[in-house]
Parts: sequence; C-alpha cells; structure tokens
Amino acid sequence: MATLPSAERRAFVLKINRYSSAEIRKQFTLPPNLGQYHRQSISTSSGFPSLQLPQFYDPVEPVDFEGLLMTHLNNLDVELARELGDFTEDTLDVVFTPKECRTLQPSLPEEGVELDPHVKDCVQTYIREWLILNQKHQGNSEICRFKKVGSRKDFHKTLQKQTFESETLECSEPRAQAGPRHLNVLCDVSGKGPLTACDFSLRSLQPDQRLENLLQHVSAEDFEKQNEEARRTNRQAELFALYPSVDEEDAVEIRPVPECPKEHLGNRIWVKLLTLKFEIEIEPLFASIALYDVKERKKISENFHCDLNSDQFKGFLRAHTPSVAPSSQARSAVFSVTYPSSDIYLVVKIEKVLQQGEIGDCAEPYMVIKESDGGKSKDKIEKLKLQAESFCQRLGKYRMPFAWAPISLASFFSVSTLEREVADAESMVGRSSVGERRSLSQSRRLSERALSLEENGIGSNFKTTTMTINSFFKQEGDRLSDEDLFKFLADYKRSSSLQRRVKSIPGLLRLEISLAPEIINCCLTPELLPVKPFSENRTRPHKEILEFPIREVYVPHTVYRNLLYVYPQRLNFTNKLASARNITIKIQFMCGEDPSNAMPVIFGKSNGPEFLQEVYTAVTYHNKSPDFYEEVKIKLPAKLTVNHHLLFTFYHISCQQKQGASIESLLGYSWLPILLNERLQTGSYCLPVALEKLPPNYSMHSAEKVPLQNPPIKWAEGHKGVFNIEVQAVSSVHTQDNHLEKFFTLCHSLESQVTFPIRVLDQKISETTLEHELKLSIIWLNSSRLEPLVLFLHLVLDKLFQLSVQPMVIAGQTANFSQFAFESVVAIANSLHNSKDLSKDQHGRNCLLASYVHYVFRLPELQKDLPKSGGSTALPDPRYHTYGRTSAAAVSSKLLQARVMSSSNPDLAGTHSAADDEEVKSIMSSKIADRNCNRMSYYSSGNNDVPSATGAPRPTSKKHFHEELALQMVVSTGMVRETVFKYAWFFFELLVKSMAQYVHNMDKQDNFRRTRFSDRFKDDITTIVNVVTSEIAALLVKPQKETEQAEKINISLAFFLYDLLSLMDRSFVFNLIKHYCNQLSAKLNNLSTLISMRLEFLRILCSHEHYLNLNLFFMSADTAPASPCPSISSQNSSSCSSFQDQKIANMFDLTPEFRQQHFLTGLLFTELAAALDAEGEGISKVQRKAVSAIHSLLSSHDLDPRCVKPEVKVKVAALYLPLVGIILDALPQLYDFTAADARGGKNRSSGSDEEQDGTSGINQNVALAIAGNHFNLKINGPMLSSLPYKQYNVLNADTTRNLMICFLWIMKNADQSLIRKWIADLPSMQLNRILDLLFICVSCFEYKGRPSSDKVSTQVLQKSRDVKARLEEALLRGEGARGEMMRRRFPGNDRFPCLSENLRWKKEQTQWRQANEKLDKTKAELDQEALISGNLATEANLIILDMMENIIQASSALDCKDSLLGGVLRVLVNSLSCDQSTTYLTHCFATLRALIAKFGDLLFEEEVEQCADLCQRVLHHCSSSMDITRSQACATLYLLMRFSFGATSNFARVKMQVTMSLASLVGKAQDFNEEHLRKSLRTILAYAEEDKAMQTTPFPTQVEELLCNLNSILYDTVKMREFQEDPEMLMDLMYRIAKSYQTSPDLRLTWLQNMAEKHSKKKCYTEAAMCLVHAAALVAEYLSMLEDHSYLPVGSVSFQNISSNVLEESAVSEDTLSPDEDGVCSGRYFTESGLVGLLEQAAELFSTGGLYETVNEVYKLVIPILEAHRDFRKLTSTHDKLQKAFDSIISKVDGDPGQYSYPYLAAGDPDLGMLSPPSSLWSDLP
Repeated sequence: MATLPSAERRAFVLKINRYSSAEIRKQFTLPPNLGQYHRQSISTSSGFPSLQLPQFYDPVEPVDFEGLLMTHLNNLDVELARELGDFTEDTLDVVFTPKECRTLQPSLPEEGVELDPHVKDCVQTYIREWLILNQKHQGNSEICRFKKVGSRKDFHKTLQKQTFESETLECSEPRAQAGPRHLNVLCDVSGKGPLTACDFSLRSLQPDQRLENLLQHVSAEDFEKQNEEARRTNRQAELFALYPSVDEEDAVEIRPVPECPKEHLGNRIWVKLLTLKFEIEIEPLFASIALYDVKERKKISENFHCDLNSDQFKGFLRAHTPSVAPSSQARSAVFSVTYPSSDIYLVVKIEKVLQQGEIGDCAEPYMVIKESDGGKSKDKIEKLKLQAESFCQRLGKYRMPFAWAPISLASFFSVSTLEREVADAESMVGRSSVGERRSLSQSRRLSERALSLEENGIGSNFKTTTMTINSFFKQEGDRLSDEDLFKFLADYKRSSSLQRRVKSIPGLLRLEISLAPEIINCCLTPELLPVKPFSENRTRPHKEILEFPIREVYVPHTVYRNLLYVYPQRLNFTNKLASARNITIKIQFMCGEDPSNAMPVIFGKSNGPEFLQEVYTAVTYHNKSPDFYEEVKIKLPAKLTVNHHLLFTFYHISCQQKQGASIESLLGYSWLPILLNERLQTGSYCLPVALEKLPPNYSMHSAEKVPLQNPPIKWAEGHKGVFNIEVQAVSSVHTQDNHLEKFFTLCHSLESQVTFPIRVLDQKISETTLEHELKLSIIWLNSSRLEPLVLFLHLVLDKLFQLSVQPMVIAGQTANFSQFAFESVVAIANSLHNSKDLSKDQHGRNCLLASYVHYVFRLPELQKDLPKSGGSTALPDPRYHTYGRTSAAAVSSKLLQARVMSSSNPDLAGTHSAADDEEVKSIMSSKIADRNCNRMSYYSSGNNDVPSATGAPRPTSKKHFHEELALQMVVSTGMVRETVFKYAWFFFELLVKSMAQYVHNMDKQDNFRRTRFSDRFKDDITTIVNVVTSEIAALLVKPQKETEQAEKINISLAFFLYDLLSLMDRSFVFNLIKHYCNQLSAKLNNLSTLISMRLEFLRILCSHEHYLNLNLFFMSADTAPASPCPSISSQNSSSCSSFQDQKIANMFDLTPEFRQQHFLTGLLFTELAAALDAEGEGISKVQRKAVSAIHSLLSSHDLDPRCVKPEVKVKVAALYLPLVGIILDALPQLYDFTAADARGGKNRSSGSDEEQDGTSGINQNVALAIAGNHFNLKINGPMLSSLPYKQYNVLNADTTRNLMICFLWIMKNADQSLIRKWIADLPSMQLNRILDLLFICVSCFEYKGRPSSDKVSTQVLQKSRDVKARLEEALLRGEGARGEMMRRRFPGNDRFPCLSENLRWKKEQTQWRQANEKLDKTKAELDQEALISGNLATEANLIILDMMENIIQASSALDCKDSLLGGVLRVLVNSLSCDQSTTYLTHCFATLRALIAKFGDLLFEEEVEQCADLCQRVLHHCSSSMDITRSQACATLYLLMRFSFGATSNFARVKMQVTMSLASLVGKAQDFNEEHLRKSLRTILAYAEEDKAMQTTPFPTQVEELLCNLNSILYDTVKMREFQEDPEMLMDLMYRIAKSYQTSPDLRLTWLQNMAEKHSKKKCYTEAAMCLVHAAALVAEYLSMLEDHSYLPVGSVSFQNISSNVLEESAVSEDTLSPDEDGVCSGRYFTESGLVGLLEQAAELFSTGGLYETVNEVYKLVIPILEAHRDFRKLTSTHDKLQKAFDSIISKVDGDPGQYSYPYLAAGDPDLGMLSPPSSLWSDLP
C-alpha cells in the first residue's frame, strides 16, 4: 500500500471505487437479455423525479430451477438436499385434523330424524374435521425459534461457565478495600533510590505451575496444528444460540397462525352455593341464581336452579319427584361474562311450595320466630312443619315466590380493570393503527369480545371470595317482573333505602365466588353434555350456565346448539270470573294437538328429572293479573314442522282442601306456533286466551289470526291479547335473519328435490324466477346484520364458493352464479375488514376470515346429480361463464381501464399512464389472443361470438375452483377490483389452499410441477401479481402516501409467492419475483421506500422452509449452469494466478453468476448492498431492516436441526460468502466500538477513515485507540482538504453488532481451507480491511460483566476498576500524542468529559443501557444472562482467533507479511486489553507463542511499537489473580525473551520494552497486583533456570538481571501506593523515580508521562504541561544525536525560554547510552511526530492552565517542524491557537496590567503539585 501512486491512493481514500469486484464486473458481464433492464437512473413517465439506482440493483434472469433439477439430478449432492427436506416433492401437506371437542360426545341433533338440508349442512360444518395446509418440516422451524422465544431455560444448562478475572476481582473487592496494605518484607522507605538493593528476594517465593512442553523444540507447523486442535475442542456449535434474540419489529415473515375457531366462552366465574338457612327450618326452599346487568337493564345469563334442602325436606316432595337425575343435583355453576362491568349483580331468588296465604303472611313466621328461643317457639315450629308437610304432599308441584337477594360483583370487576379493558378492546379490534406490530399473543380476538380475565387484569383483583348474606328481601306479589327487579337493583345500588322500604327476612346464604379454572372436572354444558374430563362416579356435577351477552359477540358457530327460552311475563284476568285468583300456567312443547304429543324437551329444575313434558309457573296468591318471572328452557327438535307449537294452559289452584274438589280448575288456553312461514318465531307476543277447549287444527294458525270456527271459540276479553310472553332462541341452526334465511332456502331448493313454487318468508318463488331471486339473495347477503353473518360465516362462504363452480340448470337453462358469488364474497370481506368490532392481526388480516381460510375452507364438493326440475338437458361445458355474453377482448380492455383509473380514486388516472404500465399491458395483450382462441369456446353451444373450432376443447367437465377464482380476480372491475386487491391476502390464501387440495387430489403421474397447472391459470397468476405490484406502487406514489396499506398488500403478495414456491413451477415463481422487483424499481421515486418494500417482500420469501434448497445451496461451482457470459476479473484479482484462484475470489463477491444460481439470496444481498450504499432520509431504518433480515436468516439456519451436520453448515456458509465482501465494503460505516466508550460514539461524517492515513488500510478512528503513527506527515494536507469525499451513513451499534455476528458465523462455519486460499490471494489492502473488521469485532463482543442485581442506577453507572483501566487503555495507551489528541478535543474539562456525556446521551450504544434494562430481573436471570453472554464473548473471540490463525498461515508465503504481522498483533493486543475469559486467554497466548516462534525476527526488528504494546498486555496478565492466566502469560513472556535473545543474541530491546511496560503499568493501572506480578517474575526465573538449552549462554543471567530490575520497580510501586492519599509526597516520589532513570531515556519518558497524567487528574494543568516539556526536551536531545536538521530543536537548550530546569534533560553524562544501541530510544515518541505530539499536548495544557505566554514559546519549537513538512492543516490550527492565546493575554492585561509581571510563572518544576517562586520550599531542586 505504501507504494501506491497518488491517484490510486486518492481513489482509495475517497471510496470512489465503491463497488469493488461485483459491480465492476457487472458492467462488463450483463447478458444481452438483461440489457433492457440495466439502467443508471430511472425516470417515470408520471413526472416524478428520476430515482438514481445502483448499477447492480436489477435482478438477473433466474436459473431454470425445474429444468436444472431434471438435467443435473444425478450430479447434484442430492443427499445433502434431502437432509433439508426432499426438494423434488411438494412441501405443502393437506392435513385433516379432528376438531377438538370440549365434550365427551359432540353436540348432535336427536337420532332417527330426517333432517332438513340446511340443518344437515350446519351439523356437517360443525363436526367435520379441519382441513389445514402444513409446510412439511414446519415443526422444525418452530424448534428453530426455541432460543428466540424464551425456552433458553434448559439451553443455558448445557453451557460451561466461563471465568472472567473482572468478576473474580469483584468478589474479592471488599477485602481488597479494607485498607492500605503494607508489605513488611520490603526494606525501609528511606531508601535513597528505586534501584537500591532490596532485602526481598524473588527466590523466596514459590513459582506458579509451569507449562509442559514449553521448552521442547516443536516445528511451527506442529505448534499451529496443536493449537488448532485445542481450540476446536469444547466449542459451542450454535453461535446464534448465544446471541440475544433480536427485536421482532422487523419480523414480517412471521405469519400468525389464526386462532382455531371454537365455542365462545367469556370470563368464567365459578359460583358454589354452600348453605341456605333461615331462622326457622320448617319446609323445603328452592334457590335459583342468575346474572343481571343493571346499566343495560338486561338479564345476562340463564337461571341456575339449586336445591340445598336436607333429606328430611326432600322427603316431603317424594310423591312429586318420580326420579332424580344426577345432573339436577348440581350446587355450583360456571357463569360466563363477556363484558365485565361494575353494574353486574348476582340475583338469588328463593321459592317455596305453594301454600294458602299471601307472601307476607307466609314469610312472617320467618321474621318473628327464632328457633333459639325454645319453649313456645319450638311448638310453633313443629306445628308449622306439619302444616308445610301437608301442603307439600298436596301442592308439591306448585311454587310461590318467597324472597330474593342481590349480590354486587363490582368488587370483582374493579374500575381500573374496566378502563384497561375498554382500552384493550379499542386497540385490539383495530381502531388503533395495525401498523403497530402487536405481539402474536394478542391475536386472540377482542373482536369476538372474548376478554379473558387474565388479559384484562381482572385475575389480579378477582380472588376467591366466600360471601355470606344475612338477610333477604321479601318478594312482593305485585312487583315480580324483571322491570321491577331492575328498579329495585338501581335503588339498591344508589343507597340503602331499599332495605327500609322492602321488608327483609333474616337468613343465611353462604356462597363462594372464584375464577373458574380452565379445566373443571365433572362439568356439564348448558345442554347437559359432559365436558372433558368427566368422571362417572361423581354424584354432584357442576353446570355451565349459558350467557346472554349484552352486545353482539362476533364468533362463528362451531357447535350444534338449538335452545329456546320462553318467558311468560304477564296475564290480565281482571275482568274474568272471580274463580281466577291463584293462577298458574302449564307450559308444554307440542308436536301435535293430542295431549300425548307433549314432548319431553323442557329442561328440568333442581332435584328432579333432566327433561320434563310440562312445567308450571309460580303462583301469586289471590292475584288476577299476576306477573311471572319464570324461564322455561326448551331443547328444540332439529326438524321443526308446522305441527310444533307451544301450548299454554291456565289454571286456578285451590289452596284450601275441599272435599272432592280438584286442585286445578281450568281457566283457558293459548298457543304459539313455532314456525311462521317456515321460519322460527321469536320475539315478544301478546296472545289471546281461549276459554274453552281448542278446535282441531288450531295449531296451524296463530292464536291472533285463527279463522272463524263453528261453533265459534270463546275468547277472554273478546279475542284481545291478555297474555304477554317473550320467546328467545339461542341456535346455531336458525339464522334469525331474513337475508340469510332466503339465501340458504334458495340454495337448498337447487340441491334437493323441491316442489315449485317454494315459499321463502312471505314470498312465493316459481321455478322461472328462481335464478333471478337467487342472484338477488346473493347480492343482498352483505345487507344482513353483521352478527348473524358472522355467526354463520363458515356456511355462507362455503355455499358461495360452491355456487361459483357448481354447474346449474334451472328450468332447462344453464345458470351461472360465479360472478355474483365472487362479488358477494368480496363485499363480505370488505364488511368484515371495515367493522370496528372485529379484530385484525399484525398484518391487518381480519381474524375471522384468516381462521376460515386456515381451518374451514375446502374445495366445494360438486353435486353429482343436477336438479331435474327443468328436464335433463345435456349440459355444455361451462368453462368461464362470468362475462355473460361479452367478448374476452372487451373484458381485457376493461381490466386495463380499471387498472389505470380506479373507481374510488379517479385522480389516479393521471399518475398511471399507459406507458407506466407497459409491462402489464404487454402481458395482457398476449393474453387477449389466448382468451379469444381458447376460452370463449367454452360458453354454452349457443355462443357464436367466437368460432368453437378455434381451440381444442377442455377434457374436463367441471370448473376448477382455483382457476375460477383467479379468473374472477383478473376480470373484476371498479370497486370490486379495488376491494379484491385491498384485501388480496384473503383471495391469495384461498387460491393457495384450493391449489394445494387440487394437487393433493391429482393422480401422482400428473404431478410434475411444470404441467400440473394450465397455462391459462399461469397467465392469470402473472396478471394478478403484476396488477397487485402496480397497486402497491400506486399507493406509495400518491401525494397522500398510503404506506401502511401498501405494506400490507406487499406482505400479502410475498406470502402468496412464498406459498406458490411450494406448489408451482419454481422457475415461474422466480420470474414473478423478478417482474415484481423490476416493476417496483421502475415506479417508485424514493430509494429508501423501494428498498424497504423489496426487503420486506424478500424477507418473507427467504423464510421459506426450503429456502436453502430453493437457492441450490448444495450446488458447487462446477455443477452450476453455464453463465450467460464469462465473468471479468475483479479489482482483487491482480494477485490471482489461475482460474481456480479467480473462482475462489468470485465466491466472496456478489457476481451475476451467484445472483442467478442462488436467486433469492442474491436478491437479498443486492438489497443489503444497496441499503448500505444509499443515502438520504430514513435510510438508517432501511439499513437496520436489511441487516436484520440477513441476521434472522442465519440465525434460523444455525438453530435448524436439519443443519446440524458440519458438512451441511459448510455448504450453507458457502452460500453466504458474498456477504463477507459486502461487509468489508461497508467497513467505514460500521459503528466503532473501540472508540465508542472513549468519544461518546464516533464522528465519521468528517470524512472516510482512509483520509488520515493513505498508507494503511487500518481505520484511523480505530487507530486512535491502537498503537500507531498519529501524525501522518506523509500525506499532503491541502490535497486532502481540497478533495470532495462521500459521507457515509454510520450504522448504529445494534445493527453493526448484528452484522458482525453474521460475519463471525460465516467465518466459523465456512470451509477453513477455502478461507485460507481466499486470504492468500487478497491484496494487502483488503487484508488490512479484514484485520480492521476483526479489530472492531473484538471490541464489539467484549464481555460486559454480570450486571448487579441492585436496583440503584448510580451503581450501574459507576465505573468499575476494569472498565476504568480499559478506558484509559483505549484513550491514553502510551499517553503522549494520543492523550494530547483526546485533550485537544475536550479542552478545559476534567479528564474524559465525553464519558459522562456518553452516558447521558448515548446510552443506547453502551453496556450501561443493557445494565439498566436488567435492573428488574432476578438474580437467577442475571446469572443466566451472564453465563450466556460470557460464552458468546468467548466463542466470538475464538472465531476471531481462528481467523487470525488463517491469516497467519495464509500469509506465510506472502511478501507483505511484515505489514500483516503488525495488523495481526494489533488485533491480538486489543483482545488482550479486553475483559476475556480464561478459556480464550489460554488459546490466545498459545497463538501468540506460535506467532513468536514463527515470526520472531520480524517481531523484534520491524514491529517495535506492537512489541511494546504486546509486552505491556502480557505483563498486565502476569499480575492476574487467575493462576491459569498467570501461567500462560509467564510462558508467553519467557518465550518472547528467549526468541528475542535467539534472534539478536542480546535481548536489550525486549528488556527495555518489558521494563517500560512495567513502569507504565505501575504508574497507571489501578487493578494490578504486585504480589501476583512478583510471583510471575519468580515463575519466569524458574523457566530460565530449567531451560537446559540456554544454560550455556548468558541468557539466564540477563533474565535474572531484568527480573531484579523489575522487582525494584515493583518495590517503588509499593511505596507509591502508601502515599496514594498524599499527592505531594507521591509526586515527589515519582519525580525521584524519573530522575533515577536519567540514563534510561525510554523509562524516564514513561515516568514523566505518568507524572503528567497524575497532575492532570488533580487539575494541575501547568505542572502536567511542564512534565511534557521535559519529555519533549528528552526526545529532542536524542533526535539531535540521530539527525542534524535545522528545523529541529538543538537538544534541551532550545527549551530554556520555557523553563531553565529543562537543561537537566541534556545528555551530558558519560554513562549515557548512545541512541542507536539496540532497544534504546526506539519508542514511538522518539520520532519527529512524537515530538510534535508532546509539544502540542503541553501547549494545550499551558493554555488550560492560563500560561498563555508560554504557549507561544512552545509553538515556536513546533512551527519550524510543521513548515518543513509543509503540513498546512496543522499550521492553520496552530496559528489559530496562538491567536486565541494572544487574545487571552490582551484581555487579561487590559483587565490587570500587573498580572503578567511575575517572572516565576514562566518557569516551573515538573516534580510537585504546585508552582512557586524561586525562594520557596523547593528552590534547592535543580
């Protein structure tokens, strides 16, 4: 790189050649057939600004997939493909799944009855199996997501705990902080200098365990092999299992599985009646409970009857209870509440056996007598009991009202809960934007208004409660109706006035209310069917009570239910004879007029039979116009006839026993026919009462309209209505809606033999009008009320789909309903989507329709026998009848018009010109001819518009549903067409499911994908896809962008093509995808929108189960189809010497060949490359989406059980190799983790990384934190400043991290030998880029430590010792010029002010964000996360280490290995400076040792700076508290010394580096431990003593000398630590240590920098500056010995104007070493750039300290050097700073002329904390 001519260097700096290999090659290799799509910019004809697109953005022609499989099947790695599911088979399975039935037996109509067609259809719909399309291997994808969804619980148990020193230090920290430590073994502090002999001997220590075989001679290759084998053991197989799951915001590919249709159950409350007692117990009492909503004034549940009587009282009624069914003995009920409210009351009503007397009279004994009184009371009670027994025997089957009690449930449904429920309801039913990606768990419909208690927070408030009621309200005979009850309840809710107005009866009712568990053993449904699980031996079951919701519940019927509720309300016999006083009504359900025709279908009450033939209402004593509150529940027969009716018989009951008199006296009759016009009668009625026996055939007419009889019927009140009654049905058979009723009736008249005319409601329909009426009924379907439409949705849609394909003959004429049926379906879909009461999923799909398609829909079963009503005319083949008699050409042109001008958006006509739709038009025009010759001939034989001979007739005699549906979609126009494409998902899913069933039903031999669907159908699909794509584009370019709608349609289209890949010719689908991409590119005017739409589309396609097979991942390059034209070599290929090398290089590029062969992957990579390259608003979100898509894909591969085998993973990784090239190209855009902590995130916008250093591929922002040349005086400044450069959009931390993990996954799983070959052929520039990338990776995956579980944020933000050390390392490693650069960036502040700024504003990019997020987690969760993240850090770093080894091995043969070695060392040193696990450190040190053994010469000769950093990091680890780390570090350091001695026979340089490193370490690092370090020194000594091969050389002696010297420095350190709290003593000691190194320039420089840093920390800026001036003088002194340049300072003499003390740096001593001696003055500061850096840093500090005059003196030394190098940029900034300094002096002098008169301010000592006049305490110092 250093030899690049300036033009090339400039291009590299500016990133002009951005597209490297793939794009350059693309310019030459475009095949001729792609030329028409290739463009630099696209201009739409509609006047939108043209959109600049990258050259590589167009899709290539996809590979002929099916053809390839046929021709190459034998050569391909078929076995590998089969591992991922057999690609030759269909991947969609049609599965029949039995319905989950809650009950032991499904609910069915009674047996032995011939059912109506409609009832049959209903029952069939409810009991037939679900038909579900399953992706084969779909289960695997569920398993694949196991780590994303939170089942990592078990996974972490398989992980090995990684040990990090930072965590072991934290554990021992409290002990360490107990107080300052003193080592008594050390000599007295009064020692005169650091190098005096010390009593402490290293030999007295016990060395650590030594590494075996360290000293044995092994070849470099064997060494590397051993290391590789060691690294390969105990590795984590799945990298993504360790990586935290990504935000699912972008996961559009997750198609929510709709909730299975099931019976609606609201919030279930379990009520158990425990006790019912009164003060006296004299008779049986009967309780019934029900729920009432006071606000809505509605009864919201049926009654639950309960008998809590003792056996004694039950015995009173034995004569009236012939049998007792177990189901009637229930004492607990499960109520359902769909709409919880604080206005809901549980009302308990109590009845008793009828007896003589008013209610008040009968209740009086309960109010006045107490059993506890004894004596007379006891006698009274006995008397009352006998009396009650006689009433029971005589009147046991009659009841009278007695008492009631309300129980408020407000406390269970709390206010906060209800508010939340309303909010939830509104958000979930689609009132809020569906664009918000709601979690999948929410897709359970609120629409259907099934608010589960838990979801709404009710569960937390609704605790099991035992309630006790101590008083009951007495029933009042004239106020028994529900209206009266609601008034009572409203009063009761408002105040307690009700208790004062209504007499209360003391008593005790205990009941328990709780949330009903999901599974209740031994429960019965409202129809008394046993619910699973049900144990037979249990005597007392629980009952589910049917709910009557206050509002509609939109849940389709799924079970057969057919119940009728009859509510007698009021009878008015005021004018009747006096005999009518104690009135009861006998209610019967009759199937004929004979008394024996009473049907046992009335549900019994408590403690009696299950079903009764009759039931009596309660009697109000002596009331001629009684109110009734009875509820009669009837099980309706499945087949109803005109004979079925309700019969009401009215009786007077005589309570007094009269001799020979009957108990019942007949008063009259009334009746209600069940059917009216063959439709179930429900509602409120006021019936007349006949006073005499009813005439024959009375039930054929209604009571109000009965014809005149002879003799005439005698009516009460002259045939006026005197009996009020209400009838309600809860039925999944009877629609109770006129439109639905008519539609079903007419459909069945076609299917079965009927006699015309037929009656529909009050209309008679003849055969000739049947077709017209049916069409009308289809059109009017959508006018029916939404609730019945939803309830019968499944049946309605089934019927419509049947009509669309069923050939019909009506009155001898062929009838066609296809178009009407289709339009009706469209209208219903529109209604359901637009209803605010129905929920949608996160893709905006109506949940009801989604579940219908997924579970219910199946191909219509065509009737074999056509209706014979119109004769048996031969039926011509009705291919497509939809057009009526128009020509196909006309329809096609209509379609085009409809596309161009939308009926609801006429303004679109301007934006959609004909040219705009050229592609679709061409497709359409080709189809017109096809329709003319092939389709129109299939009309009936009377059609002469088109000659029938022009096309071959279809062999089939029936329509195929998928063809008919596709055709209807194509030819729809206007509003219908608009709705079809707005809700395209529904029709797409219908198409797919019908196609899958069609394929499933086919003969196997016809099952080739190419031929299984007709060409006409394929044409239709092509048209549909093109029209939908145009629709998407039209929505996006509208002035009022309808982005959300466009996104939904885009996602629907993607899922459609996703499914087609499983069914159709895959080459055909690939071409559809290509057309889609081209069309969008041509029509959109915003690049970020375009990429975003295409990305979402591709992300869905790439989530296909067989994505890998679809991309032919198993094909090697030699089996690939021939490329359209050969590939031209890329810019990297200059080093490739053969075709094989070229092929390997191409594997890492996004070539046209790759994009053709691996079509979907190529498209996805194209989007990623385009997104990374793009600029503009909103592009960062698009980049995140693109990276997230790739990340999601790789994650699914990694966790897919089918990809476990290494050979499969190698092939998969090979598919993703071009991603490596894309990531390398994007290097300048990556978030820089190495500088993030240091600078609060980086500012990359100032220019590309290469701007600062054209001779190195290393990113300069990274280089700030690495050792290196920081003052690049080699580049001409003005040239850079005058050139334009591209600004890149920098990716955020999370996106970069996701990209990095993808890179590491590829590197981990790819063929390692392939990677080595690739590396071997890369130019050094690209290799440096890879090293840059690895450098960033190290910092990206650094272990952040286990977050504390304390919830104190200050502790989270507090810098731990190791974080502090890392920050210092990154910012000021080696101090000097780098520190200066940092300080220049933040003048005047405390050290690293950017750190606090970072924490305040950039939390999202740092580890502290993660810490804060985890504050509320348990300790176990935090431990688990730490375990996983520790393993991730270790695995990521080991992959980086593998990669480094590959680079080392591949570069062994390269010429550029010297520059490479530096890069490799930088990465390794960076990894050593991060918090690493002992596992990683062991392998890292082994690699270092191999590196030392292999490249020792280069390391010691060329890489001086890297060697210094390496020494410092290794030495730092020698002070580790971990034994294993220490032993590895000691072995590495010893080997470093040994090889340096072997290379030069004198390891002075390494000796110097180690000594300087230790000096720097003890001066700055806070966390090093001198005891451990001393132990390590002893271990190294042990190695030297045991090394037999070196005993004959001076090496052991030199090692010992070095170790003694290091020991002495440690001794000084201990003294410094003792003075840690006394800054002046500390600085004095440091000054003396620095002074003692007068003869060792490197060490003196190090200590001067240490002192400067200490001063800076104390904010003593001037003193710090003086230290740096001394350091600069020292450097100048030695530079003047080496070079005689006039622009350089003449040694330290030149610094006298700054401080006379600087002269002590002059090298006059005779024992001073000469600068060219090995190892001396070789540091990075002993250069011209180092000198400038030190001086500039000093000037900044003088300026900060206020010594502005001195700033001038410093710059006097700097300016000549900058002028000599012609560094005009720096000269500009220098003069700027001088101007500011002079301005400051002027302002100060103007303010106080005497301020600058003190001469001592211009000279000071660097030794102590404060400057002072010469006469001061420190004047004796030199």
